[in-house]
Amino acid sequence: MSLKKNKIKRKRLIWSLVIVAAGILLYLLFKDIPNPKKLGSGEYAESSQIMDRNGKMLYEIYADKNRTSVTLADIPDKMIKATLAIEDNNFYKHAGFDIKGIIRGLYRTIFQKRLQGGSTITQQLVKNALLSPERTWERKIKEALLTIITEIMYSKDEILEMYFNQTPYGGIMWGVESAARGIFDKNVKDLSLAEAALIAGLPGSPTKYSPFAHPDAAKNRQELVLKRMEELKYISKEEYEKAIKEELNYKLNRNEINAPHFVFYVREQLIEKYGIKKVTEGGLKVWTTLDPDLQKYAEEEVAKEIEKLKKQKVSNGAALITESKSGQILAMVGSKDYFDSEIDGKYNVTTALRQPGSSIKPLNYALGIESGKVTAASVFNDEETCFKVENQKAYCPTNYGYRYFGLQTLRNSLGNSLNIPAVKMLSLNTVQTFVASASAMGISTFKNSSDYGLSLTLGGGEVYMTDMAVAFGVFSNMGIRQNLVSILKVVDKNGEILEEYNYFPGDRVLSPETAFIVADILSDDGARSMVFGRGSMLNIKGHPEVAVKTGTTNEMRDNWTIGFTPEYVVAVWVGNNDNSKMGYLVSGTTGAAPIWNRIMSKVLENKAVKNFTRPSGVITINVCNLTGQLPPEGGCDSHNELFKKEFVPKLRIPLQNNILIDKTTGKIVKEGENNPNAEWQNRLSVQEATGEWVCLDCPKDEENN
Repeated sequence: MSLKKNKIKRKRLIWSLVIVAAGILLYLLFKDIPNPKKLGSGEYAESSQIMDRNGKMLYEIYADKNRTSVTLADIPDKMIKATLAIEDNNFYKHAGFDIKGIIRGLYRTIFQKRLQGGSTITQQLVKNALLSPERTWERKIKEALLTIITEIMYSKDEILEMYFNQTPYGGIMWGVESAARGIFDKNVKDLSLAEAALIAGLPGSPTKYSPFAHPDAAKNRQELVLKRMEELKYISKEEYEKAIKEELNYKLNRNEINAPHFVFYVREQLIEKYGIKKVTEGGLKVWTTLDPDLQKYAEEEVAKEIEKLKKQKVSNGAALITESKSGQILAMVGSKDYFDSEIDGKYNVTTALRQPGSSIKPLNYALGIESGKVTAASVFNDEETCFKVENQKAYCPTNYGYRYFGLQTLRNSLGNSLNIPAVKMLSLNTVQTFVASASAMGISTFKNSSDYGLSLTLGGGEVYMTDMAVAFGVFSNMGIRQNLVSILKVVDKNGEILEEYNYFPGDRVLSPETAFIVADILSDDGARSMVFGRGSMLNIKGHPEVAVKTGTTNEMRDNWTIGFTPEYVVAVWVGNNDNSKMGYLVSGTTGAAPIWNRIMSKVLENKAVKNFTRPSGVITINVCNLTGQLPPEGGCDSHNELFKKEFVPKLRIPLQNNILIDKTTGKIVKEGENNPNAEWQNRLSVQEATGEWVCLDCPKDEENN
């Protein structure tokens, strides 16, 4: 009796141990088992797509897996059948495990020495999406359990859709859509039978069958897929033979970036707004403002011209095309070649700090015209001049080439980019007022006026090309500032619109009258002919309304050409990233100007001529050449000039010779006044701001300039 009791106790103990062991085993297996609900949650990382304005892909942003999800309805029947043929033709018949497939795989592995697995599509999905890749018994048991649960939880179509979105096809390509784009530069729905068969064969061994690394193996695998499709009656013999012969055109560069500087400019904006995780893993679709044709043309022209300028010690160039009314960026070329490591091609000049040279002058003159301190007819004396600066050495600017042209109107001074009149204009405006005005027009880098001097009007302060496009856009847009726009629409992976561009007019920062007068001056070929000659590269054939300004910095480190029409702004720069000097032939109508001319010509190709709209507040008046005032009785050498109505000239100054002038002050000596500094003069003009007579040959201090 006691023996029998002992046996019962031993059995109970053994079963207890078995139950405990089984419990421990199940605990060990299930404690880290993933939740199958994750498969259908859509929470996996998905790449974001940056596209041009037409919806064509520029670049995909991703963390470590480039993935774009598609629905089963988006996947063509040929792709589905190709996948089922090579991976799991009994998919819709089994409950997660294909016993015949397992036996067949073992037979071919053992007896035919052909390594073949027997995993079903469901098993592969579980393995790829939920489990780690190591080959252990523990993982195999987890895979089996999860396969059963997955088949219970999801329909066959849901499993197949998840498979197509969560299967690796080689490298960073995860999902069939990513594979189609990465290999053939197509959407999966547009694949041919031959292309679909090649992609369907990749999951078996993405590295071994890579069409880029092993094209022969990839082709053989594709033919095997097509043969299986024919054997299963998925395709006809004729379809098989046609697909076998079809030439496969692989995308040359799987990691290609179109418009790279623009793409990363947009990427930074997206990250700032949505955070890096959402941008790299959130499956955003981003439509941008980029015009692909203009972008391609601008890239080619910059590269072509920089190649010609090598002998002039120029290694890089950049260009920016914007639409002035909307602020939309149509093209952004940050360097001659993004992938050129010798010049640090990734350096984006359009968003880098560079000195603008004389291209900043229109903003200075616009301030003077806006305030009424000067008009387009005001006369400046372009001669060697030094300006006193408090507690500093006198500032003595020079003209380019050390040439001086005497009395010149504001129109001619700006058109020919004369330095001395520009500095006199800034002295009259004051640096403080100019910094505030330029900032309002879009120059974000001019902050503390005490950091600058009179050289600011000659390019003594650094700017961004993007800011210059905004500022010149103010002239183009008749005084309205429109900030730059690069994104038209952002949609998340669920189809929800996160943002969408809507046009809103910007702030008025300049009167339309001033904007029109500046635009008229900068489009006047005659006004710039003294320095640039007539019919130069600053003219666009068939479009006389194009306004343009050049700029070259001291010591030839930056060369600019910026021009605009009533609709567009084109800015071009050439130079060297390291700020080294260029050759002295790079200035004026060379360097940036030829690139600008060709790009602007392309922008205006087949477009109707549009003139700047003349505001009602601008009138034309005939004035004397040497005074900028109304002709006196007896007349004078005169010309027609544009004026704002509130600042029309009112003086009729008679032509006088042998006027007695105080040579120290430049003012007229009144009759009967005893003045030892007086002398007779016959070259007289009118001071721009006051209308007073001044002596043009007398010494002048800063105050009288």
